[in-house]
Amino acid sequence: MKTISGKAVVGAIAQGTIVFYQRNDLIISRRKVSDTKRELTRYEKAKSETEQELDSFYEDALERLGEENAQIFVIHKMMLFDAQFDNRIQSLITDSSYNAEYAVARAAIELTRVLANNDSDYVRERTADVRDISERLIRHLLNAQTGEIELKENSIICADSIMPSEAMMFDKTKIAAFCTAAGAENSHASILARSMDLPCIVCMGDELCDELDGKEAIVDGYEGLLFVEPDEITIRRAQDRIKVEQRKHEMLTTLIGEPNVTADGRSVRVCASVYDLSEVESAVSNDAGGIGLFRSESLYIGERVFPDEELLFYNYRRVLEDMNGREVTLLTYDMSAEITADILNMKKEPNPALGYRSIRVCLEQQDIFKTQIRAMLRASVYGKMSIILPLIVDIGEFRHARAIINDVKEQLREEGTAFSEDVKIGVMIETPAAVMTSDLLAKEADFFCIGTNDLEQFTLALDKNNSKYDRIRPENSTALLRMIKLVCDNAHRNGIEVGVCGELASDLSMTEILLQLEVDMLSVMPSRVLPLRKVIRELNLSDEERSKNLISQCLQTR
Repeated sequence: MKTISGKAVVGAIAQGTIVFYQRNDLIISRRKVSDTKRELTRYEKAKSETEQELDSFYEDALERLGEENAQIFVIHKMMLFDAQFDNRIQSLITDSSYNAEYAVARAAIELTRVLANNDSDYVRERTADVRDISERLIRHLLNAQTGEIELKENSIICADSIMPSEAMMFDKTKIAAFCTAAGAENSHASILARSMDLPCIVCMGDELCDELDGKEAIVDGYEGLLFVEPDEITIRRAQDRIKVEQRKHEMLTTLIGEPNVTADGRSVRVCASVYDLSEVESAVSNDAGGIGLFRSESLYIGERVFPDEELLFYNYRRVLEDMNGREVTLLTYDMSAEITADILNMKKEPNPALGYRSIRVCLEQQDIFKTQIRAMLRASVYGKMSIILPLIVDIGEFRHARAIINDVKEQLREEGTAFSEDVKIGVMIETPAAVMTSDLLAKEADFFCIGTNDLEQFTLALDKNNSKYDRIRPENSTALLRMIKLVCDNAHRNGIEVGVCGELASDLSMTEILLQLEVDMLSVMPSRVLPLRKVIRELNLSDEERSKNLISQCLQTR
C-alpha cells in the first residue's frame, strides 16, 4: 500500500479506481509572421470558437449544477474578452509580428505571473482560470483536441491539475473523487468539486503520477490522504467510515429548519461566508441563517476595469433573491495594489497588506466606491441587506465612509431610485487599532464583525502564508481572545451585535469559548453550518462556575 498526502478540499471518503487524466501536449512555436492580418483573423476565429464553447459549458453547468456554479463560465467569458488581455495579444501580433498561438501563450504567462506573485490566496488561484482560457484559445488555433478520458463506475480522477471546463466534461455519475498534484483550495475546479459533493484533495505533489492509472485506491477527503492499493485493514476502516459519515450526514440534515439555540436557551446566529457566487446555493441548501460575509473579489479579479454598476447590481440582487429574506452582509471592496494595480495604475508596493488598500482606496477614489454603493443600495429592495466596511482603523475613516454612503442615498432619492432605508452599516474589526477604538466605533456603527484571520496576523506579526506559520502560531492565542472579549464588551455596552468570521469561527473546538465571550453570530463556510448548529444545540452555557473558569483560563486573568 502506498499513501500520498495533500490538502483536503471536500471532506468525504471514496473508494474506486484511479483514472489519470492527461491533456494532449500543446507544442507552441515562436514564429515571426509577415501577414499579421491573417494572424489576427486566426485569433478572432479562435476567440469566437472559444466563446461558443464557453456558452455550451455554461448551459451544461446550468442544467447540472445550477446558475451559481454556471457563473464560473461567465467569468471565463469575461476573461476572454478582457480589454487589456485582448489588446496585449493583438499588440504581440501586430507590433512584434508573432504568430497568434505564441502571442496568446505569452500574454497568458505575463498575466499569470502577476497573479501568482500576489499575497492573496484568492488572486493566486485565478491563474488556473487564465490557463484554462488561454489553452482553449491555443487549441482552437492549432486545431488540437483536448485530452480524452474513459470513465468507469467509481473513477477517482487524478491529474496534475483540473481546469473548470475539464471538470464539466466528466460524467459526474461515474466519478468517485478528484485528486490533483497541484491546484488550490479555492480554485474554480475545487468549487465545482464541492458543488458536485465529491471528495477532493489538491497539492499532492509529484507522487501523484500516471503510473498509478488503473490502480484501486481509497480517498480520505477529511485527512487529505490517498491510499493506493490499500490493504484489507484500510479498506475495512474506510468502509466503516463511509457508513458512519452517511449516518452523520443523515443526522445533520434533520437539523435543517431547527433553531441555533443552546441547551439553556441562548440563541446564536449561524451564517455562511461566501467568497464566490457559486457558493450561495450551498449556503441555502445547508440552511444558513444568512450570509455573514459576501466578498466581491470574483467580480474584478483578473480584470482591467472594475465592474460597472449594472453588473454589480445584477449580482447583488441575485444573492439577495436567492437568500429569500435572510440577511446578506456585503463587504465593500477589499482590494490592494497587488490585486488592482492594473485597474488603478498603481505601482507594486513592498508590503501591500499594510499599504494602499481596502477602505483607503475607496475613500480616495470615490467614484469606484460610489458605484459599488449605488449597486448595493439599489439591490437592497430585493431582500434584507447590510453593508460592512473593511480595514477601518479610525473613527474618522468610518465617518468619512458613512458620509459618502449618505451622499449616494441622497442622489438615489433625487433620481427617484428605490432603495431600502433600513440598510445597516457595520465595521470589520481586523486590526488592533480597530479593537482599541471599538468603544468609539460602537457608538456610531450598526454592528461589528471580527475578521479573525487578519486580526490574528496583525496582532501576532505572523504571515498566514508563511510555511512556518502553523508551527509558530500559539494555540488559542490569549491576545486574540482578549481582543474579541474587549470588542464584544464595547459593542454590547452600545447595543450592537458582534459576529466572528474566519477560520476561528469554523473551529468547532472554539465554539463554546466564543459564545462564552458573548459573540452573537458566527459566519462559516456553507458546509460547516450544520455541524456548527449541532455543536451549539449541545452546549449548556448556564453553568456560571464553568463559564468563569473557562474565560479565566482563556484570557489568563488569574
